[in-house]
Amino acid sequence: MIKRITMVVLMLFAFGCLSWAASKSWTGTVSDEHCGAKHAKASADAETCVEKCVSGGAKYVLVSKGKVYQVDAQDKFQGLGGKSVKVTGSLSDSTITVAEVSPVGGK
Repeated sequence: MIKRITMVVLMLFAFGCLSWAASKSWTGTVSDEHCGAKHAKASADAETCVEKCVSGGAKYVLVSKGKVYQVDAQDKFQGLGGKSVKVTGSLSDSTITVAEVSPVGGK
């Protein structure tokens, strides 16, 4: 009986840790891999620059609190270059596996 209770508690703990680690959110500015943190603040100039770089083959990145994160779902960022967004997903090293992207603020 003690073994079963211990096993159930360990399983609940493990699943709790997985669900806690599975989904986090970041708020930041969408930039491109070439400019990185240069576009840490949303602006019309940043929008133009990022979208031009991405159309030339660069990839979108997220700049949040001075840190540049790679993002895996590039199609979800299309048209959001240089804008403030909230990204929900999971982090592995410096890459966010994106579940959802939504614009924030007036830009």
